[in-house]
Amino acid sequence: MKHFCSSSVSEDLGCRRGDFSRKHYGSVELLISSDADGAIQRAGRFRVENGSSDESATALPGTWRRTDVHLENPEYHTRWYFKYFLGQVHQNYIGNDAEKSPFFLSVTLSDQNNQRVPQYRAILWRKTGTQKICLPYSPTKTLSVKSILSAMNLEKFEKGPREIFHPEIQKDLLVLEEQEGSVNFKFGVLFAKDGQLTDDEMFSNEIGSEAFQKFLNLLGDTITLKGWTGYRGGLDTKNDTTGIHSVYTVYQGHEIMFHVSTMLPYSKENKQQVERKRHIGNDIVTIVFQEGEESSPAFKPSMIRSHFTHIFALVRYDQQNDNYRLKIFSEESVPLFGPPLPSPPVFTDHQEFRDFLLVKLINGEKATLETPTFAQKRRRTLDMLIRSLYQDLMPDLHKNMLNRRSFSDVLPESPKSARKKEEARQAEFVRIGQALKLKSIVRGDAPSSLAASGICKKEPWEPQCFCSNFPHEAVCADPWGQALLVSTDAGVLLVDDDLPSVPVFDRTLPVKQMHVLETLDLLVLRADKGKDARLFVFRLSALQKGLEGKQAGKSRSDCRENKLEKTKGCHLYAINTHHSRELRVVVAIRNKLLLITRKHKPSGGTSISLLSPVSESPVEEFQYIREICLSDSPAVMTLVDGPTEESDNLICVAYRHQFDMVNESTGEAFRLHHVEANRVNFVAAIDVYEDGEAGLLLCYNYSCIYKKVCPFNGGSFLVQPSASDFHLCFPHLLAFTTDSMEIRLCPKICTRFHLEISLAEASSDP
Repeated sequence: MKHFCSSSVSEDLGCRRGDFSRKHYGSVELLISSDADGAIQRAGRFRVENGSSDESATALPGTWRRTDVHLENPEYHTRWYFKYFLGQVHQNYIGNDAEKSPFFLSVTLSDQNNQRVPQYRAILWRKTGTQKICLPYSPTKTLSVKSILSAMNLEKFEKGPREIFHPEIQKDLLVLEEQEGSVNFKFGVLFAKDGQLTDDEMFSNEIGSEAFQKFLNLLGDTITLKGWTGYRGGLDTKNDTTGIHSVYTVYQGHEIMFHVSTMLPYSKENKQQVERKRHIGNDIVTIVFQEGEESSPAFKPSMIRSHFTHIFALVRYDQQNDNYRLKIFSEESVPLFGPPLPSPPVFTDHQEFRDFLLVKLINGEKATLETPTFAQKRRRTLDMLIRSLYQDLMPDLHKNMLNRRSFSDVLPESPKSARKKEEARQAEFVRIGQALKLKSIVRGDAPSSLAASGICKKEPWEPQCFCSNFPHEAVCADPWGQALLVSTDAGVLLVDDDLPSVPVFDRTLPVKQMHVLETLDLLVLRADKGKDARLFVFRLSALQKGLEGKQAGKSRSDCRENKLEKTKGCHLYAINTHHSRELRVVVAIRNKLLLITRKHKPSGGTSISLLSPVSESPVEEFQYIREICLSDSPAVMTLVDGPTEESDNLICVAYRHQFDMVNESTGEAFRLHHVEANRVNFVAAIDVYEDGEAGLLLCYNYSCIYKKVCPFNGGSFLVQPSASDFHLCFPHLLAFTTDSMEIRLCPKICTRFHLEISLAEASSDP
């Protein structure tokens, strides 16, 4: 029942050669590069993917399945130590194999993905690469280091491996894991005009075309390099030496910086545009956007003088039919990688084309790292790092190592005689690991799915001033683009830097709760006016249109068409934070809950009809589902997404002295947590998702309790006294008091909370 996860994709991809047909991967051509005098510079064999063996195929949309588009060897296969070990209680061992080559072993106990079954994860670090394995956990069977190594086919070794005591080893193992390949990516984007056949001509294009700019807008966001704090892809973010702007995006946990030829520095004196070639010529993957008709001379890799670029993606835009055509050139040594191109490779849906292209490029770069050139260099570096680390640890072997012992003797429970000493060691170990993880996330070197990546990637506690002299008291607020939508006693105002505030709603609409959902083009708010309290929904695009037309702030009477039926008298509402399938809204009216949903609209579905003003209100898109009765009126409410179907969705409600979970489908309620206190001030219930598992941070009085959702277990930790608010800026939890703020890192939050509460109990009664 053991499960191996290899860090190499070459074997997996190589076996696909018999699975994928020639029409997907095309032919292999001999492409020869020559200089201006006609002398051959290099010869290389490139595999050409064109989606069809017939280049003259009619340009109809390609036939392919959306499910074919997926990342191969994705982040969760390649960043085990960062994701499952770092900052958690785990053990690291050092030893020599039969050939006297050093190795390192890391072992931890964690939940199996989405199945909530305890299992061991182990990583073996050797000069030949890393090996990963999952082993079942048994409370009755002893698991030794020798048995783990045996399961990883390492039967013979010199003496027994010794455990590394010093917590700084986590930093060194992070460096070893970085040899697996990139977390983030830099791709070249080269603009080629119709008829340009040399790289000097292509790199000398000072500006692009309208179609090229449209393509760049599809790829990502244009960012200003100076002061940029996210992944920079080798570009200068201090002195503008590599241009003023660039294009950046985040895709499935990977940050991507595009080296755009027309955005890199241009020199009229330098015909070869060395500065542009220095970046794009050193990218493993380059997109070539070629203008002109399909009958025009086609791009070939031999036109680009680069010994480093292994993959070219040729993109053409058909303005008449508003579609994109794609062709992929891969250096022959690169293993096959998906997804296969449709036949013909024509995309009419631009968003689907973007997804396909990014996945293809990411998979292509990962596959390139398995070519002999890159793999041998990586193995040499890994071997050097392992030997260097081994030599550094040997002099302090007896000082920094614990006695040899089986893995199960330490985890999940320490011997009673050494429990306090072991807990103190683990606490220091976890503290240093958490600090390393936090530093990696803030620096941008971590898997981005664990960080709050985006255009304004900053530390969540870094303040942003919207208005230095705001004359009103804020009731609630939510960001809208780069501005802030604020509810005050004077109405709802749009605040942007130190510009004059713009009224959106006047004081006749006293807003107590609001959510700006830009991806859905929606504003949801609760206007509380006693028994006449209501829930309102607006299109952001319609509000924006009114602001651009200098219209006065809307009054309550102007919003009659935006009321949601059945919500009269509501005192609270909550929405699901992950609305990938549909938006769910739960409205509380005393002890009654109303479940309302709004299905996703197709692309372009949020546009405003000029002929029907009623369409400016999205009310008709919302539908009433069911009503649920509670035993009391909720003070706090949070929606929890189920892992599979709608029937798994839950509602966390807080009232009296307890937090309860309510099944959305059946209305059945069951106790989650009981608060042992005379008076309870409920603050928040924050939903947390990791590895597909849901958890809740229950915040009240002076405490925050973490609870896993099904099965319900967890731990708690203490915060500064009298915490008035909690916010989750994943992976950070922020607790606010009247004069201070506490910041905690919370991936795999349960392990740390268990440890901290046990330490608190060991020292004193909290």
